[in-house]
Amino acid sequence: MKETMHPQTNEAPTGAETPAAPSNFVREIILDDLKTNKYGGRVHTRFPPEPNGYLHIGHAKSIHLNFGLAREFGGKCNLRFDDTNPSKEETEYVDSIIEDVRWLGGDWEGRMFYASDYFEQLYDWAVQLIKAGKAYVDDLSPDELRRQRGTLTEPGQESPYRGRTVEENMDLFARMKAGEFPDGARTLRAKIDMASPNLNLRDPIMYRILHAEHHRTGNKWCIYPMYDFAHGESDSIEGITHSICTLEFEDHRPLYDWYVEQLGIYHPQQIEFDRLNITYTLLSKRKLLALVQNKLVSGWDDPRMPTISGLRRRGYTPEAIRNFANRVGVSKTNGTTELGLLEYFLREDLNKRAPRVMAVLRPLRLVIDNYPEGQVEQMEAVNNPEDESMGSRTVPFSRVLYIEQDDFREDPPKQYFRLAPGREVRLRYGYFVTCTSVVKDAAGQVTEIHCTYDPATRGGNAPDGRKVKSTIHWVSAEHAIDAEVRLYETLFTTEDPNQVEEGQDFTANLNPHSLEVLNGAKLEPSLREAKSGAGYQFERLGYFSVDPDTTPEKLVFNRTVALRDTWAKIEKKSEKKSK
Repeated sequence: MKETMHPQTNEAPTGAETPAAPSNFVREIILDDLKTNKYGGRVHTRFPPEPNGYLHIGHAKSIHLNFGLAREFGGKCNLRFDDTNPSKEETEYVDSIIEDVRWLGGDWEGRMFYASDYFEQLYDWAVQLIKAGKAYVDDLSPDELRRQRGTLTEPGQESPYRGRTVEENMDLFARMKAGEFPDGARTLRAKIDMASPNLNLRDPIMYRILHAEHHRTGNKWCIYPMYDFAHGESDSIEGITHSICTLEFEDHRPLYDWYVEQLGIYHPQQIEFDRLNITYTLLSKRKLLALVQNKLVSGWDDPRMPTISGLRRRGYTPEAIRNFANRVGVSKTNGTTELGLLEYFLREDLNKRAPRVMAVLRPLRLVIDNYPEGQVEQMEAVNNPEDESMGSRTVPFSRVLYIEQDDFREDPPKQYFRLAPGREVRLRYGYFVTCTSVVKDAAGQVTEIHCTYDPATRGGNAPDGRKVKSTIHWVSAEHAIDAEVRLYETLFTTEDPNQVEEGQDFTANLNPHSLEVLNGAKLEPSLREAKSGAGYQFERLGYFSVDPDTTPEKLVFNRTVALRDTWAKIEKKSEKKSK
C-alpha cells in the first residue's frame, strides 16, 4: 500500500485537510474502553524510546499518536526511556530525545521515567519467577541458544540446564548479579514452551550478563533485563492503560501477557499499529548510525537525515509534521507513503508563515543602461501575500542588479518566457526591462546582460495596459549580501534504499548529488540579521532556513523544500522526448 500524490498536480489527495482528532482503530478502542469504564475512565499512554540513537520521522508519528490521544481524552502520556542496553545507550541520545519530543509538542508534565528506575523491582520479579519454577539460569552460549531455538516449522530443543532446581537457579542468578561470571557466560530464561509456534515463547532470555557502564546507574549492575522483560512490566508499574506499539511487536504481545499474568501484576492493554515508511528514506536507527559513524553524513542532524533534529535543522516545522502524521493516520497494515506527501504538508504550512524575500543563487549581472547612475530607489515588497498582518518591507533598486542565470537564455526554446534578447519582462516590484545586448567571456559564456527600462512601469505595472509573460526576481548588486546556500536532494536514489544487488549494502543507493553548496549567492539586505532557524521563502526558488553554522561574518542557508517548478517539468519532458 502506497500513499500517492495526485499524478498531475503533485498535490495531496482529496481529504488532505484532516480533522484535529482523525478517527482510527486505536481511537475507537479507547472510546469503547471509556464507554465500558474499563480503566475507571483513565487514558494513560506513553512514548518509550530506547536511547540508542536520535529520533526520526517514524517516531514523530508515534509521538503524535500517544501524546495526541492523551490530550484528546484528558489523559496522561509519559516519556519513558527503555534504557536496558548500556552498550548502545548514551546521555547524548537522551538529551536529543527530550528536545525532539518537546519540539514536536509532547508534554509529559513531569512524568519522565527510565526503565533503569525499575531495575530493583525487575530483579525482584525475576526472583519471583525463579521461585515459582518459571525461570532458570542457562549456560548455553549464544550460538548454542540460536541452534536450539528451532525454526518456524520445527520446535526448539530444551536446554540441558532447564531442569535445574530452584535453589541452584537462585544461587546462580545471585552470583550473576554479583559479577562472578563473564559476559555471555550465563543467561536467565523464562520457562515457557520450546515447542510453541510463537518463537518468542520458546524460553526467551530475561537477563544477560553485560559488564558495561550504564549512563544512569554506572557500574551498579552487571546484569540487565532484556527489552521484552522490562517493557511490559514498566508499563504495569506506571499504570499505562493503552500500550501502543508498532506492528513488529505484535508477536511479542503473548510474551508480555505471560510475564504480567505469571507475576500477578496490573495488566496494560497492548495495541499495535503500522510503522511509518517513506519513499527514498531509511528509518532504521542501526543504518542511520552507520551513516553517522562512517561520516557519510555530517552528523545525526545533517539536513538530509530523516531524524527530527535533521528535519528541524533543514527548516521543517512541528506543525507540518503533525499535519502529515494526521493525514497518514494509523492502520493495521504496513505500507509506504510517498515523500511528496510530507513535502506537500511542509509547503502548505510554510506558505502561511514564511516571509517572502528575494535571493539570487546563481547570479548573472544585469545592467540597466538608461537607469540613472548612482540612483537608488526603495521598492515596496509584500512580506507574505497569505497573511496581510505580516506587512511589507522595502528593497533597494539600482542600475546594476543580479538575476538568476536560468532567467536568461540567449537562444530561448519554445515555451520559455523569461528574459532573452529583444524580450521584455517584469522585474518583481520593479520595472519592465528589455534585453538589448549581452557580454560574453573568452569561452563564450554570457557574463553580463544589458537592458533598458520603462520608467512608467514602476511597481511592475504598465499604464498603457501592455502585458508581459514573465516576472523574474532580482537583487541590487550594490546592496546584496553574500551567503552560502546548501541545496539538498534525497539522500538515496531509489524509492526503497534497502533494495540492493547481491553483495552490496544500502549505501550503494546513496545519492552522490544529495548536497550542492553554492558559495556565491546574493541576498537582499533585509536578511543581514537573519537568525539561526529562521525560515523564509526565496521568491520563485523555494523555502530556506538559516543554518546554525551561520556566524556574524557568514550567512548559511539550507533549502528546506523547493517550490513546484513548472519550467523544470517542461524541460524534463523535452529531454525524455529527445532521447
